[in-house]
Amino acid sequence: MRLIRVFVESALAQGAHVATGGAAAAHMARVLRLAAGDPVTLFNGDGSDYSARIVTIRSSRVEIEVLERTLARPESPLALTLVQGIARAERMDLIVQKATELGAAAIQPVVTSRSVVRLDAKTTERKLAHWRGIVIAACEQCGRARLPGVATPLPLPEWLARPAPPGARRLQLAVDAMESLGSAAAGASVIELLIGPEGGLDDDERKSAATAGYRGCSIGPRVLRTETAALAALAVLQASAGDLG
Repeated sequence: MRLIRVFVESALAQGAHVATGGAAAAHMARVLRLAAGDPVTLFNGDGSDYSARIVTIRSSRVEIEVLERTLARPESPLALTLVQGIARAERMDLIVQKATELGAAAIQPVVTSRSVVRLDAKTTERKLAHWRGIVIAACEQCGRARLPGVATPLPLPEWLARPAPPGARRLQLAVDAMESLGSAAAGASVIELLIGPEGGLDDDERKSAATAGYRGCSIGPRVLRTETAALAALAVLQASAGDLG
């Protein structure tokens, strides 16, 4: 039987009754065609899953009873932050979705010289809400019980001026780099991976990143699209230092 996982904003505890509405309720009622008494699994980002059952269901509102707290799938031992040059809408959405599925702990969008997308305050707020919705849906699908944070976009120089977390290994993709990404990641427990947008980082940005401690690494001889590079690199890092392979 397929496990139906539903994200809720509420605090969860055994015996609690929670209600959800909007798109989540409509999806359960109209798409999944669930009914009263059907089992679901709830999570709210605290790292646990909660077995539950539907009490009442309508397309506009579903009431659910929490039965017990259960173990969720473990998070990757690799604390991986993807520092991603903002790509165009559908490409950035794919990166956020797949980075979540591949176990990224955090996503930091950055604006670079070649970023096509430019954000003002209103657009940024809208984008963050949109990306968070993608993260939630990806966690529901892949079984993660913690939501990776998507931080407010920053200009790349502002991000590079910030100190690295203690023990972090900073890496940037560069097709002409001599060191492989897998070798550079070996033994790391905290990694920041920098990837440019469409067109990549310019020479000055690559030099600035290197000055900030980002080592150039390669994942092969081919020039990949930004969304392909992000997904391939995350998979390599999880296989080298995380929980894949």
